[in-house]
Amino acid sequence: MVSLTVNGSPVDISGKDDKPLLWVLREDLGLLGPKYGCGVAQCGACRVLIDGESTPSCTVALCAIAGASVVTVEGLARADGTLSVVQQAWLDEQVPQCGFCQPGFLIAATALLAHTPRPTDAEIDEAITNICRCGTHPRIRRAIHRAAAAQAQG
Repeated sequence: MVSLTVNGSPVDISGKDDKPLLWVLREDLGLLGPKYGCGVAQCGACRVLIDGESTPSCTVALCAIAGASVVTVEGLARADGTLSVVQQAWLDEQVPQCGFCQPGFLIAATALLAHTPRPTDAEIDEAITNICRCGTHPRIRRAIHRAAAAQAQG
């Protein structure tokens, strides 16, 4: 049995200790935001926040995160349903096309802004290594700048 906090709620997961977190989230908890993309932590579609750090969930074994706090894209909005500044910026900049990779980008951008509140383009490019096959990277960069500005205003 492994105990975690997922999107603010305590959960106890029983099963194989080496089961990847991605499959725990999707199969055991029904959280479908994190996606399976590559399975080798390269594409970013499965990113979640583990204790505040953007982490690919496809290669993290359940036993490695006992006691951790995990946030998926479903947990980014406030309790009252209000979108986070990053989610709102994504909508305002009309970022998604197919949308498959976007949950991972939202997580990566949230982590970036937590550590670097006013990132430069170079800092965004360095921190956001996710892959978008639709090529929405210019809109993603604009959305991150918009979210940074919104955070700065309060």
